[in-house]
Amino acid sequence: MVHGTRTSSAIWAPQVAELERLGHPALAIDLPGHGARAHERFTLAGALEAVDAAVRSFDTPPLLVGLSLGGYVSLAFAGRHEHTIAGVVAAGCSTQTRGPLLRAYRRLSTWVTSALHLGGGTWHVVTDMLAALAMCSPLTDLRRLSLPVWLVNGRRDPLRLEERRYLRAHAGARLTVVPRAGHDVNTHAPDEFNRVLVDALRELAPRS
Repeated sequence: MVHGTRTSSAIWAPQVAELERLGHPALAIDLPGHGARAHERFTLAGALEAVDAAVRSFDTPPLLVGLSLGGYVSLAFAGRHEHTIAGVVAAGCSTQTRGPLLRAYRRLSTWVTSALHLGGGTWHVVTDMLAALAMCSPLTDLRRLSLPVWLVNGRRDPLRLEERRYLRAHAGARLTVVPRAGHDVNTHAPDEFNRVLVDALRELAPRS
């Protein structure tokens, strides 16, 4: 499980607890620049290495789950290493990471960091993230995938603008829109989010 920007692996506590209760091994990781790795700078290469190490720790290809930044990283990883995982749940990331709005946000984040000295000394991770994601193309990653993909968005999430384009990019992708939930859908609606994960794992389970 891969978290979003300026959070950590701790956001997945409700999911880890529920999956382990049902007998599914679960692992939530910290990306560079976050949690136990807050002293590092975030890079896409470092993030992909963190996911790769976690994936390789499992005996069988795991279901890769990502929220927001973690969703973009998970799709990028799947696009490069599809054979190592069983499927992807990408939440809160159904908008491309390029375009004028994101460029403007990156410039604003840079100004906030350098001029106003805001962000508690960690705001640089936002500018690092935006620079890294500018190199990603989630639609391209989706088009090249043949493994199962689940898209999960809170209905109030502003980053679900292009969910229909995401569905067209991967013919087999399934979309769940959770009512009354925002961007942090796994936190706002943990029971609904957990049901998506459990249903995905059941679908992926080997049939006797």
